[in-house]
Amino acid sequence: MYIQLPEKLYYTIGEVAKAFDVNTSLLRFWEKEFSVIKPKKNAKGNRYFSKEDVRNIELIYHLVKEKGYTLEGAKVHLKSEKKQALENFEIIRKLEKIKADLEALKRNL
Repeated sequence: MYIQLPEKLYYTIGEVAKAFDVNTSLLRFWEKEFSVIKPKKNAKGNRYFSKEDVRNIELIYHLVKEKGYTLEGAKVHLKSEKKQALENFEIIRKLEKIKADLEALKRNL
């Protein structure tokens, strides 16, 4: 899944949920379950996700939704093989971006 978000320092929970096509409640749940997701909160309690948070959410989404890992399995995978998983994930995302760009180019021809 290739997501597109504008270049910003922080994203609201609504923007992130829309980009991943999930409910905001799922993001709040994952925030409790995975320690790598640490959004900033303002005085009202609104969550603001950094680029690092979005990348971690994208990795969790890939493991849970695309590869079929359980939440516990994803936690174990992130703890034991985070560096390798992140490298593989980055390669997959770059290839997906190239594919999306090529498909857009094909549509414009």
